[in-house]
Amino acid sequence: MNQIPPLNALRAFDVAGRHLNFRAAADDLGVTQGAVAQQVRQLEAHLGIALFERMPKGLAFTPSGRSYHARIATAFEELRAATETLRPEPGKVVVSVTPTFAAKWLIPNLPDFSTAHPEIDLRILATEKVSSFHSDGIDLAIRQGHPPFGAALEAVRLFRQEIIAVAAPSLVAGHCVPLDPEALSCLPKLHDSHDLWSAFLKNMKLEDRGGHGLRLNQTALAIDAALSGQGVALVSSFLAKRDIAANHLVQVAPEMLRGEHDFYLLSLRGARRDPSSLRAVIEWFAAKAASEA
Repeated sequence: MNQIPPLNALRAFDVAGRHLNFRAAADDLGVTQGAVAQQVRQLEAHLGIALFERMPKGLAFTPSGRSYHARIATAFEELRAATETLRPEPGKVVVSVTPTFAAKWLIPNLPDFSTAHPEIDLRILATEKVSSFHSDGIDLAIRQGHPPFGAALEAVRLFRQEIIAVAAPSLVAGHCVPLDPEALSCLPKLHDSHDLWSAFLKNMKLEDRGGHGLRLNQTALAIDAALSGQGVALVSSFLAKRDIAANHLVQVAPEMLRGEHDFYLLSLRGARRDPSSLRAVIEWFAAKAASEA
């Protein structure tokens, strides 16, 4: 800690570097121009390096000052973000979901949530990585898995993993749906990161004669490719339900592959933020999923 410069001096340097002007920095910090200039001079003395060139109408970074400011600004932003995750905000609930779940189920259902709970500020963090309840400041996470999840977590199963094969009507035009197994075998396949086609076709005792097919890293992209008629995609049935109902997609085979990793809503026991809002969000997810099961 003795090697870290005084935080007040670092803060003055951060703000002065953003404005490149001591007067504007002073207005931002609510202190005098002389106080900001003095803090910066103390920092330069502490480091033994000039950080700014004093110009007639403002400041200019020295090369060392520019690189140092970039890292100091990042450090202060991290401090602000860390503090934000701890600060109580009534009605705020942050939910971490995969991009596919967000795009194909949650976002289409958000109007229903907003109508039911206009007082809740629901924030969505769409990411493939496993978010941390502590370091990422999330309240809920929707992920595929199977129990047990650990004593610290409360888990609510939303959907079973039930995989079906879907395609655009244009791709199967001229065929009777459901398709003859051989016809399905010959159609191009769309592969995502779950790579379930071999298991799906094995259950049907089929070989894949559709060529290499398109490979994508997210199920949402495979669904979009299917919608544009580029091949047959494997997808959890609840994610395709809306497009099937609208006749944008058709289920091309009656077979369903039962997966091992269902979709669960996870929350940390002993919530830090508004417990009533968190409980309302959990109950809405559970009820909405049950109505579609």
